[in-house]
Amino acid sequence: MMRPMTTTIVTGTSSGIGLHTAVQLAAAGHHVIATVRDTSRADALRATADAAGVSLDIRALDVTDAAGAAAFVEAAGDVDVLVNNAGRGAVGTLEQLSDADLQAQLETNYLSVARLTRLVLPGMRERGRGRIVTVTSVGGAVGQPFADAYCAAKFAVEGLMQSLAPVVAPFGVQVSIVEPAAVASHFVESVDVSHAGPYEEQLQAYLARTQAAFASAQAPEDAARTVVEAATTVSPTFRWQTSEAAVRFAGLSLADLDGSRVLAATSTWIQPQQG
Repeated sequence: MMRPMTTTIVTGTSSGIGLHTAVQLAAAGHHVIATVRDTSRADALRATADAAGVSLDIRALDVTDAAGAAAFVEAAGDVDVLVNNAGRGAVGTLEQLSDADLQAQLETNYLSVARLTRLVLPGMRERGRGRIVTVTSVGGAVGQPFADAYCAAKFAVEGLMQSLAPVVAPFGVQVSIVEPAAVASHFVESVDVSHAGPYEEQLQAYLARTQAAFASAQAPEDAARTVVEAATTVSPTFRWQTSEAAVRFAGLSLADLDGSRVLAATSTWIQPQQG
């Protein structure tokens, strides 16, 4: 008797890494439930799937809605793989951030991931198999100027997953995180610098450096290949990077026992340019 098709949930699939992860997993033979907050904004996802000759089960999900997430997972049935990809960015240093700003980052980048993972775990544990892959960031390993809230949430989710991994492994559930570096997007164009106050020069320097990094950023479809590998390999590991740049950058922190290397490197990012 043939084993049923692998059912995989991928969150945050309207664009970027999530979109290409969903399409590539469908091409690999998975039944992919691709989630977006608003299905009317899934045109790019549908077009990419059509071009690849694959079908997706596109469903609406606001990952920050606890009741909606519970109903969604129940309706999904037996879930074999969960790819936590939905996320949001934020720019601002702590003095500029409100409690609401901090909470918004935690809700999307940490609490929603914990919630969805907790919802799929009982079924995976009972069936004796499952794969949970969470797309974090090199910002989950290296704290970066003006990414205080974002990096804090990504650090938190990496700690959560690293703590969870050995506990669920004996039940056949493998946990991994994937750390991209800069991935092509319109990130810098969307940043509002009007309220930088005394940090304006430092922020402008940071944005100039970040814009240069994004000019040579990794293509999202390339980064997605690492996510797909983490979700499908027969020899999973806990931590994955999507590019050599991500390997170098994450390694800066992971091998930095006293923290001096990271601070020396990131301090140069915010030094105003001499005219």
